[in-house]
Amino acid sequence: MTALLRALGVDRGIVAAVGAGGKKSLLYAIAADAPGRVAWTATVHTPRPPRWTGMEINVASARELIRQAAVDTGAPIRAFLQPSEKTGRVAGLAPEQVESLHAAGGFDLTLVKADGARMRGIKAPKPGEPVVPRSAAKVLVVVSAAVLGQPLDQRIAHRPERVAEIAGLAIGQPIGPEHMARMFSAEHGLLQGTEFFDVCAVINQVDDERLQREAEAAAFAMLEASPALDRVVLTCLGPGRDPDRSPVGIIRRAGA
Repeated sequence: MTALLRALGVDRGIVAAVGAGGKKSLLYAIAADAPGRVAWTATVHTPRPPRWTGMEINVASARELIRQAAVDTGAPIRAFLQPSEKTGRVAGLAPEQVESLHAAGGFDLTLVKADGARMRGIKAPKPGEPVVPRSAAKVLVVVSAAVLGQPLDQRIAHRPERVAEIAGLAIGQPIGPEHMARMFSAEHGLLQGTEFFDVCAVINQVDDERLQREAEAAAFAMLEASPALDRVVLTCLGPGRDPDRSPVGIIRRAGA
């Protein structure tokens, strides 16, 4: 097991990623590191996984995908998605269909993108988000370190007005560690809909020393603000990632 998988507490079962700032990159990295047979899917619309992931990509109806999952093709990572009329995107599966797919394929690990953020670094969930299969073994809640110190606006945030309301800052005000912490402690913040799951917070895009310092400050604030968290994993998942030296850091609650 790689350092990234150990840090996240990812082993087997269904693992969902929610939030903003690198869900797909995180799931691609987990898929690459994971031993055994891996399925990759979504419960929302998503771009087709790129070729460099090396995935076998299956696009068909949910019923056909479940049938295909039961046939072992020998590919270590297999993506299962439905057609979509949205340009450049494919559709996901319903949560119960993800569970059927996981069981039919006998996969060691099934990875699920469980909400959307329109390529922003932070988001506020809408009612009904995220869309996580009930039997998920782990939910990874992602936010980008790159938003720290940046003014809150639509360039960096999905639903910035809601982020402002939840985090307690004004549009145009720089996002600080305390604001990120509130996004993880507020009732309708980033942990919405994850109350009954094993959750791990991830601050992604920790790409330099300045961002690492700011991400560490945010992580300590998040642990203080949210009893649901026992650790915050800091990641940098760009090209050239060394699986044995990732993640950047792990901030744990005292005694965890």
